[in-house]
Amino acid sequence: MVKSRILVVDDEEPIRKALRMALEYEGYEVSEASSGNEALEAIETEPPDLVFLDIKMPGMDGLEVLGEVREQTTAPQVIMISGHGNVETAVQATKRGAFDFIEKPLETERILLAVRNALERKELQDEVGRLRVRFEKKYQMIGKSNPIDDVREAIARSAPTNATVLITGESGTGKELVARAIHGNSNRSRGPFVQVNCAAIPEDLIESELFGHEKGSFTGATSKQLGKFEQAHKGTIFLDEVGDMSARTQAKVLRVLQEGEVERVGSQATNKVDVRVIAATNKDLEAEIADGRFREDLFFRLSVIPIRTPPLRERREDIESLIEHFLTGFASDDNLRKKKFSPQAMERLVKHGWPGNVRELRNTVERLLIMAPGDSIDVNDLPTTIRSGDRGDAGPAEASTLKEFKESSERSFLVQKLRETGWNISQTAQVIGTPRSNLYKKLEQYKISQETDA
Repeated sequence: MVKSRILVVDDEEPIRKALRMALEYEGYEVSEASSGNEALEAIETEPPDLVFLDIKMPGMDGLEVLGEVREQTTAPQVIMISGHGNVETAVQATKRGAFDFIEKPLETERILLAVRNALERKELQDEVGRLRVRFEKKYQMIGKSNPIDDVREAIARSAPTNATVLITGESGTGKELVARAIHGNSNRSRGPFVQVNCAAIPEDLIESELFGHEKGSFTGATSKQLGKFEQAHKGTIFLDEVGDMSARTQAKVLRVLQEGEVERVGSQATNKVDVRVIAATNKDLEAEIADGRFREDLFFRLSVIPIRTPPLRERREDIESLIEHFLTGFASDDNLRKKKFSPQAMERLVKHGWPGNVRELRNTVERLLIMAPGDSIDVNDLPTTIRSGDRGDAGPAEASTLKEFKESSERSFLVQKLRETGWNISQTAQVIGTPRSNLYKKLEQYKISQETDA
């Protein structure tokens, strides 16, 4: 087990020695410094986890050292010690970022309790930092093509504002990633980011989910529940697949945008909310408006800043970078040996149409990393549609009979439509004009599943 490192800074040698003895007895690794400048050099050379820092020292005093230390990216915890302590000094030290303030003479039990608490906080902060890095890596925007640069520029311009944003694009193009990037670069970044998939919530529950409900307002409402808009107060709400909302729900969302208030199901009272709305859809909302399925006034409210996420076929130069990013991530997360793609396999991947876009590419890379037998992934390891050179925008190329061609074409058509709707069965059935029960039969007939065809 790695010992925690503690630096003791005091111009009085007896104090340093006493602290060293008490801390080493408890198993900590201890070093010393007799001045502020010496302390800063020691922290820069071998950063400790915790610093005991005397306030009154010749030259640079403890508060000055504290100010320098707290500006560092991976700053240690600092416990101030002083024989001339008062409330004003303690408050000043705390404001500058000190974890604790202890007066001399130092009591061993008090010292050891402060050490344990400070090191626990350091461990928590380090873990938060690691999680933040993993989170940022997960939602990193990969690529240097012109279309993705246009998206980055739109994010940079829109993020500092409170304007509503409408993100449009095919399924799998990274609409959620854009929404998170806008929130993360906004002045609401410390507030909540609440995501709602409007297509995944049953129609009879979506109002309760978005706006909340009062106890007893309907069967099963055993307690009061805050809606997603209230949960997102002072932050951002991301309405994914906003084109799937009913007319009634659209009207209520419009009221939130216009008045900044929500009304819970079963309540006559209104509650003010301060929420930024980001919406996304893979539908053509202007066509939905023309067909009477989406409110024009809501569309104008949502699309103050429109951002389109480009399909992968429009940014083929980014595919190799995306593949490398996914390979590195999966190898690390799943403890797998990182593999390489042969030039021929990479060429097929770049030329493929990717109807499922980045999500389809990501799933393909993960599957190949797990299933390909060797350390190198060749053309023969690729899925049939990619291996045969199918770009995703043409019919099957290897059918030998009319029946095979019809069945293969039908299967490809169904898979493409399922990908476009994010594998929403009901929505896909509606889009292609067939009963849901018939679509289920086709999925069984052609052995189509999200696991194998996503």
